This record gives sequence, C-alpha cells and structure tokens, in this order.
Amino acid sequence: MNRLLTILLIGLAFLLLAPPAEAFCGFYVAQADSSLYNQASQVAIAHHHHHTTLTMANDYQGDVSEFALVVPVPTVIAPEQVQIADPAIMQRLDSFSAPRLVYYPETIAPCSELQHLLWPYTLASGGIAQLESRRDQAASALGVTVESRFTLGEYDILVLSAEASDGLETWLRQNDYRLPQGVSQVLKPYIRQGMKFFVARVNLAEFDRLGYQILRPLQINYESPRFMLPIRLGMVNADGEQDLIVYLLSSRGRAETTNYRLLEIPTDDTLPGFVADDFGAVYPTIFRHAHQRAGGNVAFLEYAWDMSWCDPCAADPLSRDELEQAGVSWLDHQGGPPNVYLTRLHVRYRRDTFPEDLVFQETGNRRNFQGRYVIKRRSVSDTDAGACLQQTLSHLRSDWQRTREADSTSNDFPTFLRHYLLNEAGWTTPIAGVAVSIPVSMPTPIR
Repeated sequence: MNRLLTILLIGLAFLLLAPPAEAFCGFYVAQADSSLYNQASQVAIAHHHHHTTLTMANDYQGDVSEFALVVPVPTVIAPEQVQIADPAIMQRLDSFSAPRLVYYPETIAPCSELQHLLWPYTLASGGIAQLESRRDQAASALGVTVESRFTLGEYDILVLSAEASDGLETWLRQNDYRLPQGVSQVLKPYIRQGMKFFVARVNLAEFDRLGYQILRPLQINYESPRFMLPIRLGMVNADGEQDLIVYLLSSRGRAETTNYRLLEIPTDDTLPGFVADDFGAVYPTIFRHAHQRAGGNVAFLEYAWDMSWCDPCAADPLSRDELEQAGVSWLDHQGGPPNVYLTRLHVRYRRDTFPEDLVFQETGNRRNFQGRYVIKRRSVSDTDAGACLQQTLSHLRSDWQRTREADSTSNDFPTFLRHYLLNEAGWTTPIAGVAVSIPVSMPTPIR
C-alpha cells in the first residue's frame, strides 16, 4: 500500500509540474506587447493520393483582436480551398480515438489465482487589431507577393509568398505586428522550399456579428505530393515543452512518421479500481513516463483503427457526413462501410528534440491498435470457493493481527476485511465471505 501511495504521489507531482502549453503547426503574431502562446493543439489531416485536407483547431487564449496565424503551405491557396470546420468534428475524432479505460470481468477459481488478492495492484506504467491595408507594390519591394486575399466567416485571410525571410519578417512588422524573436531564421527553410504562407486574422465585425465565443477551426484543401505537417514555426512563441495530437485519415492503412521514431504507447496495463474516477489525471502520467523512457524525440501511436467499427468503443465511429466534414473526399455512396483508417499520433516536443517538421507516409498496415487500460472486476466461482476462502482469510487474518499489534485502535477483522476487498483488492461486493460480481460479455469503456 505504501508503494502504491508513493507511485501516486510521484504521478501527482508530475501533473502539477507539467506545463499546460501545447503547440500549433504555425505561429501566432501579436500586436504591440501582447503575450501569445500556443496552448492546446489538434490537427486532422485527411490524405488521399496527392490531395490533403488540413483542419487546424487551436486553443488560443487572449483577445481575438490580437490574433493572427501564419502557417506554411506547399501551394497557393484560393478562396474555394478554405473552409471553416465545425469544432464538434475535432471533438468527435478525439473522443473516438482517445486512450480508454475499460472493465473486464475476471472469474477466479483456483486458490493459486485467488491468492493475488493478498497483494494490492500497482500502476503498470506506472483577430488581431485592425490592420490598415498595405499596397501590394510596397510588399513587392520587400520580395513579398500577396497571392490571394479573401474573407471567410470571422477570418480575413492572406496567402503570401516571399523571396527572403528578412523581407517577409519586415512586411509583417510593417503591418504593426511584434513577431517572436528568431522568426526570420525559422521562416528561411520554408522559403527555400518554395512554400507559401497562409495568414489568418480575425475580422472583428464578422466575429461580433456571428456571435461565436471561440475561434472555429480552419480547414485548407490542397494538392501536393508533400505529406507533412509544419511544426517548427509553432516552437517560435511556444511556452516550454509542447504537445500536439494529430489525426491522420487514410484509405490505405496506418500513417507513420518517416523522420522520427514512432512507438506504440504502452497498452493493456492493469490499473487499480479507484483509477476509474480519475483516469483523465492518470493517463498523462503514463504518457510522461513512456516519453521519458523513449528519450524524447519520438512520436507515440495512441490509436490505429478502421473507422467502420471499434472494440471497445469509447465513442461511436464517425458517420459518413462527419467524415466528409473532416476532409475525407474518397467515400463512395454505395451504402457500405466507409473505407477510412484513422491513426492518432501524440507528439511532445521542444526545439532541441524536434528540429524538423513532421513528415508522414501512408502504409498498408491495417493492424488495429489502441491505448487501452484495464480494470478487472473480480468474481469467484462456486467451485472450491469455500476451501480457497478459508486459506485466503487465514492470510488476511494474519495481516490484521499484525496491524492490531502495531495499533490497538485499529478496526475489527470484518471491517478490515471489507476495507481490504473493496479498496485495495478491487473486488466489487463482499457477500457472505465470497466476493461476487456479475460478469459482462464485453468490456465496458469508462471514458
């Protein structure tokens, strides 16, 4: 019990010390001295042949009048290639693919199996301010070209190309923005690769008219052989270590990183029963331990599954309409199950561990995987239960007697037994000396 308490206290310390910031695939730029940080990032990429739909959801925290976003893109983006996505789609992808805690029934018959009730479980893994428009001629003098300009919903959008990073940085600063330090050096490789820059800012009048309380996700469609996600710009004004969840939707199978290691998150670990009420706080500790053991520069696979079914289901699979909203463009309308394979990657990174953008490849691997953690609901069969129980009770009574010798005010034996079975051994209901639970045919996801 002391060892378990120690593990939990260590885990709590990790949670309290963990930085809350998460990264985005672009960077924020702010007017004047506003301090902007990337917070919680989720990106969905639907990729089929050379067609990519990139949906970016961010948890920007600050005055929307000070918001602007710069994201490198491989081609010029026209107005018809940009949409505003329903935030619920990202929530659905998250809930469907998130690491899950499940109950499994476990029937105990032999005494040898009954005896591990004597030892407790342990954790197995333990809108920017109004910008006055600048003449395109002035931009051209800096080597910056405004490729397109349009408004979509609450966003004013520019697509820029640049000949030099210094010119692009100067253009942005001339438009009254204070950029993160070091941005010119980070922009330079993207310009060398001929990439464009998608710049979104909030149209305050439209934002107020539409009545939204949050900034909705932006979705970009483009054709390019590059299957990648720019993350280096997200580190320019990132606050400490960053987290990014990427949902990759494919018609073939798993998507994998090609320039960083990809490891499966530890799975199928057995956890104690009390974790059921606080799994959302326990999993970050499991992830942190795995990340530390792997050495840091690694992407973790948290989920890989055919979207037509799930077992166990943390949420229902996305419908055809929801998949199309997420950017899936290859569905037929014959009425059969959708040919969509979802990969969920979790990346925790900082500048020194992830010096390159994420590059992906589709594979034909359709082996299903999920980050799954198990609570076993124990029951005892009637066969030889009496003899096994007597032996078990004898051991427990010895433990109780040692407790009484150390503390004469401790509980009587029945109270001690009830507390042990319910709180330490993970049993359900003690009845007449035998723990009984009703087994279920399928594991039941908790969350």
